[in-house]
Amino acid sequence: MVGRQLSETAAVPDEGWSAVAQFDISKTPQHGRQSLLGQIFSPGPLANKSNTVSAALRPRWRALAAASLGNALEWYDFVIYGYLATTISRLFFPSKSELESLLIALATFGITFFIRPLGGILLGAFADRHGRKAAFMATIGLMMLGTAMIAVVPTYAAIGPLAPIAIVVARLVQGISAGGGFGSATAFLAEQDPRWRGFFASWQFASQGLTTVIAAAAGAVLTGMLSTEQIEAGGWRIPFMFGLLIGPVAYYLGRHADETAEFQALRDRRSPFLEALSDAKMRMAVSLGTVVLCTVLTYTTLFMPGYAVRQLGLPQAGSFLATLLSGAIQIVVVPIIGAISDRCGRWPIMVGASCAALALSYPLFVWLAAVPTLSTLLAVQGVMGIVGAIYLGPLAALMSEIFPTRMRTTGLAISYSVCVAIFGGFAPFINAWLISVTSSNVAPSFYLTVAAAISLAALVTQRRLNL
Repeated sequence: MVGRQLSETAAVPDEGWSAVAQFDISKTPQHGRQSLLGQIFSPGPLANKSNTVSAALRPRWRALAAASLGNALEWYDFVIYGYLATTISRLFFPSKSELESLLIALATFGITFFIRPLGGILLGAFADRHGRKAAFMATIGLMMLGTAMIAVVPTYAAIGPLAPIAIVVARLVQGISAGGGFGSATAFLAEQDPRWRGFFASWQFASQGLTTVIAAAAGAVLTGMLSTEQIEAGGWRIPFMFGLLIGPVAYYLGRHADETAEFQALRDRRSPFLEALSDAKMRMAVSLGTVVLCTVLTYTTLFMPGYAVRQLGLPQAGSFLATLLSGAIQIVVVPIIGAISDRCGRWPIMVGASCAALALSYPLFVWLAAVPTLSTLLAVQGVMGIVGAIYLGPLAALMSEIFPTRMRTTGLAISYSVCVAIFGGFAPFINAWLISVTSSNVAPSFYLTVAAAISLAALVTQRRLNL
């Protein structure tokens, strides 16, 4: 953010909020504070610009690829379980009615939201004491373990009550991994280069867009190529097996990536969790508030396929296409906006996006309810996807800059996982409840509007307190 202090990587003792030397960006020469995007598009010989960017990125590509793939793995396994909840409910949670089975399966989906804060505390504190890389590798291992358990565990018909118990344990393992994964991966990315923090950190959310595309494509291919009987006979395991293929690649790249310079310069490694509770309550609250719009937008996107089929009467294939569009927009737009934020600042971009979400949510849903066609759904998802991507671009970097290096992962992990548990975990229920109470297909816009207002208030507080 222009006017904020950024951290160089020269090591000095950790005094107060930083473990690295400080300089005031407003006093540096213009060429010294160009963003990655600025260097690419600035005047000058193309060869020189290409060499500059290539030299800057070369030492960090493994970290970028590993964190993006690892994060994609976590979110892929999380989302694909939700897509296959109906099938899993019949195979692992048999009961007197299909509705009861589905509710139990959805409960195992939701349990990961509530175990996430524990994962954030444990793995966040581990990362702030032993390194971002070590914690990141641990989250990949845990997610692969949970996914492998789901992929191979026999059904209720084969082993009885042990089957649902195994699914619950697997989901708990995945929840702990997801709770710590955001903080460790975001800190790992954000600390690659303080000058380009927005660009590197933005891949946290760009990789989530990749997850949306892969998971939606997997769901569409699976339902399009296999019959219901084939899916229940074992076809449902294919997407989980595919997810396991991503893990070893991310693990290999992570093993060969370097620990961040900011963490290596850190001298003071006291208990970050206790410090977060005692000295950084406002920072935690502000960080949590900025995530509200992010998580409600994300889970509204995941809610839209079912909403399109149930409330609007659109075909399932079309709803998957709309989800794919949102994911594709996120992959492309988020890194570009992240890079722009390195030059123009995080705050103006995010305030503009949150105001757009506040103003557009209701009119978009009114239009969609009045004209429930596939083209309208695609247009609405496209606009929401662009607004969301603009907001997400600088978000990870802004959250990273709210917290000092010595407690950054802990602060990121706890604020994000608690916000997702509250606002994301209940999002499908709240949207369904609002539709039921109001008897209106416009009701999901109410939740989005409230989320935009909360995040806007958090951004204003962040600027006033200069966090």
